[in-house]
Amino acid sequence: MGNFKKMLFGEKMPDKNDPQYRERYEKEVGAGRKFAKTMRIDRLAVCIQSFANSHRRRFLCLVFGFVILSFGFNMYRIVHAGSASHDKSTATQRQEQMLERRHQKLRKTLDAAHCAPPGILSKKNDNQTK
Repeated sequence: MGNFKKMLFGEKMPDKNDPQYRERYEKEVGAGRKFAKTMRIDRLAVCIQSFANSHRRRFLCLVFGFVILSFGFNMYRIVHAGSASHDKSTATQRQEQMLERRHQKLRKTLDAAHCAPPGILSKKNDNQTK
């Protein structure tokens, strides 16, 4: 029952000054800094911060432009999904319809082949009767 309670409510949030979690906190922060340094995320953050400090309006326009563009794209996708016709058919029915369409195409192709010029068909019939 105790594990279930931990799963639902989670563990107590550790405080960085708590001696019980101090070593774990320092270890995790060190690992995060090492990863950021290896991936050069720290340099990227410095570059972005210096750009933001020197060009405040441009930076805000970029950030809010990205947010507005993302919101607009999400709204477009929601409207597009909502206005699409929702076919209430099962997967089996869709497969049967697809197979039926394939068979119709095949029948049309075969019918077109049987409408070949008469000379070709008569040669084919002569070979079959012999």
